[in-house]
Amino acid sequence: MAQAGTNQSALARDIGVDRSTVSQLVSGSGARLPNGQVVAECARALGVSADWLLGLSDRPESAARIVANAFRITEAPRALVDQQIFDWHLEADGYKIRYVPPALPDMLKTREVLDWEYTPHLGRTAEQAINASEERLEWMRDSASDYEISLPMFELASFAGGTGYYAGLPRDLRQAQLARLQRLAAQLYPRMRICLFDARRLYSAPLTIFGPLQAVIYLGSNYLAFRDTERVRAITRHFDHLVREAAVPARALGDHIETLLQEM
Repeated sequence: MAQAGTNQSALARDIGVDRSTVSQLVSGSGARLPNGQVVAECARALGVSADWLLGLSDRPESAARIVANAFRITEAPRALVDQQIFDWHLEADGYKIRYVPPALPDMLKTREVLDWEYTPHLGRTAEQAINASEERLEWMRDSASDYEISLPMFELASFAGGTGYYAGLPRDLRQAQLARLQRLAAQLYPRMRICLFDARRLYSAPLTIFGPLQAVIYLGSNYLAFRDTERVRAITRHFDHLVREAAVPARALGDHIETLLQEM
């Protein structure tokens, strides 16, 4: 009643019972539980779930609202700095962030690679976005969160070879990028750990897990965001399996990148 800004008299009028009935419910002095209609009407009037009123759930939201909050589809713009993703990072500050990026993580890229990748799509706004991306890296350095990143091995191999998505990216930019990735991985370890999994054995869609709060799967033009505990746990187990089965664990990433550089 306090949350809804109401009182016993007003609630009694809303649900069509005597004030004494509400008083008994609040005081716990009634000999019997209220009937189903009274419970349902109380839940409707107060904007909560009947299960919560009866002590059967620790979630006060209605069932419809729980379902709505448990799963959302949000827009994923083609941009270096996605405000929605950053807001989710701020919300989860202090929790472990698990990340399977769709490509090399933007915040770990050199300005030259970002410019090559985004200027054709963003035009003159790319410079502003690149500056903001660097600010996000600095924010990550000071964040209370640990970051665990899992990439498929072929992503770095394709980058080093300038094939697939990275076709046309000059070799000197690729070499500088790999050296930067190697340097940042060493500097930020163990707060940031990057491992590589073998996509011939394992598969993962791009996703981010914000501690126990939320898991987000990236579709390209949209995010699928899950907040219910069971789905978050299931996606977390999937990510942890990628780490356990990593072909290149975080401690060996530097040596792996060094091998790629020598082959280049």
